[in-house]
Amino acid sequence: MPELPEVETTRRGIAPHLIGRRITSVVLRRPDLRWPIPPEIGELLPGQRIEDVERRAKYLLLHTAVGSALLHLGMTGVLRVLPADAPVGKHDHVDLGLEAAATGARVLRFTDARRFGCLLWQAPGTTHELLENLGPEPLTDDFDGDLLWRMSRGRTAAVKLFLMDNAVVVGVGNIYASEALFAAGIDPRRAAGSVSRARYARLAAEVKRILAWAIERGGTTLRDFINPDGMPGYFVRELQVYGREGEPCRTCGTAIRQVVLGQRSTFWCPRCQK
Repeated sequence: MPELPEVETTRRGIAPHLIGRRITSVVLRRPDLRWPIPPEIGELLPGQRIEDVERRAKYLLLHTAVGSALLHLGMTGVLRVLPADAPVGKHDHVDLGLEAAATGARVLRFTDARRFGCLLWQAPGTTHELLENLGPEPLTDDFDGDLLWRMSRGRTAAVKLFLMDNAVVVGVGNIYASEALFAAGIDPRRAAGSVSRARYARLAAEVKRILAWAIERGGTTLRDFINPDGMPGYFVRELQVYGREGEPCRTCGTAIRQVVLGQRSTFWCPRCQK
């Protein structure tokens, strides 16, 4: 499943082609993805100008004067800006036609083989229920070690599960949680409430550093994910622990271990992380 850096990479890739351009048509080749596509998508979007393309957690919002299209890429979803006459594939479910510019007519195409993504609607002045009760964005000043320390007091859940809780901070998925905990030297199985303020300060700093670096490198590109330009991301080549069970730690040489926490594979170095 695309994680926050992949979604942010997608946003950065499509935004220059969308902001300021008018939506000329909406083509829905099926009535639903993960959930039914609301009628507002087809009824209200045509004729509207895209004012901004925002990311909130792992969701993308296309803002217009009459409301916002809310998208999630699910496990295999891809958004691409293509020529208007680009051939349609089996899993190309949605096209938003864009007014012609210097580069000619274009479409924003949503491709999703497994259909776990979504296309929903957010009315002006409202917050969609999927975006309610979310924690701060990890790359903002609202997220820091003091926040983690305060919210973790009394919690017995594993610190990795705590870090992946969207009510604590959004968008720190499985891969990046494992990598940040390694960089901070914290055992992912440790109870969240037992981690000190100082160690949370380091963890928050590592989350910011790793996510920012991954965004610049184009994401992890596990399984089916590709960038909007069709090129793979390269951060996966630089993972320190994720997916490396049994391989030597790049720091100390100890074999990387794996355990399942919250139904997700977790990787760590038993020597470097305490």
